[in-house]
Amino acid sequence: MIKKNSLIPEVLKIIRDKATEFPFTGDYEKSDSAGTYLCRQCGLALFRAQSKFHSGCGWPSFDEEIKHTVKQQTDEDGHRVEIVCARCEGHLGHVFRGEKMTALDTRHCVNSASLDFVPDMTVLDTEEAIFAAGCFWGVEALFKQLPGVLKTEVGYSGGHKDHPTYKEICHGDTGHFEAIRVVYDKSKLSYEDVTKYFFEIHDPTQPDGQGPDYGEQYLSVVFYYDDEQKKMAEQLIKILEKKNMKIATRLLPVATFWPAEEYHQDYYTKVGKTPYCHRYMKRF
Repeated sequence: MIKKNSLIPEVLKIIRDKATEFPFTGDYEKSDSAGTYLCRQCGLALFRAQSKFHSGCGWPSFDEEIKHTVKQQTDEDGHRVEIVCARCEGHLGHVFRGEKMTALDTRHCVNSASLDFVPDMTVLDTEEAIFAAGCFWGVEALFKQLPGVLKTEVGYSGGHKDHPTYKEICHGDTGHFEAIRVVYDKSKLSYEDVTKYFFEIHDPTQPDGQGPDYGEQYLSVVFYYDDEQKKMAEQLIKILEKKNMKIATRLLPVATFWPAEEYHQDYYTKVGKTPYCHRYMKRF
C-alpha cells in the first residue's frame, strides 16, 4: 500500500521530492524507545531501535537496516549515496561510511518525516486504515485495545482546509471529520478484521453524529486507500444491512490526514478517564 494520498505536504516534500528536514527538528532525532521504524509511505519495517545511535548530526542515525529493506543509489549530486525504501522507493536520506562512529562504521542518516515508529521489535510489514467514528478520543482508546494494532494517531481528514486546528473543526465549516489512522501488523490482522472492529466500536446507524456529539465532524466514515478496501467495507455494510441495520457510514477515498494537536493524541490515557460515547458491541 502506498500512502501518498494521505501524507501532508511537508512529508511529501521529503519522501517524494527528496528534500531534507532541518537538523534537530525531527520527531525521532532524540528518541530511544524500543521498537521498529517503518517507511512512512508504505509501512515496511526498515530499522530496529537497537541499531539507532546518537551521532550528533541532527537526524536519526542507524548503523544497520533490516535486510533487504533499504536500497542504495547514487545521489543526484553524484557524490553521496542516497537511501530509499526498497519497496516503494520513498526517499529516506543518505548513508555514510568511514566515520568510525560505531563498530559497523556505517551511518544511515534518515529524515524523521520518512519514518513511522511502532513499539514492536519483531514486526516486518504493516498496513494502514483510516476511519472516522465520532469523537476521536474514544475511537483511539478502543482501537488501542485491539491485538495487532501497533500505532494509532488521531487527526482531521476529508475537508478543504489545510492545517486545520481543533477550534476550526469544532466550528463545523472545514468539511473535515475527526479521524484516526490505524497502523497494524498485517501478519496478525487483516483489513477485514480492522474494519469489522470499526463497525463494532461505534453506532454506524447514527446519521447526525455519534452518541451525544452532533455535527459533521462526528460522522461515521471509512476512508479507503484502494478498491480492495472499498469493496471490503461495502461487503461488511451489506452484512449489517441484512441484519436490518440502516447504515449511515460514508465511504470516501483517502484524503490528506492532518495530525491533531499533541494533547489530543492518546487523550484518555493522559487524563486517566474512560470513553463516554464508545463501547464495543459484537455485530459480526
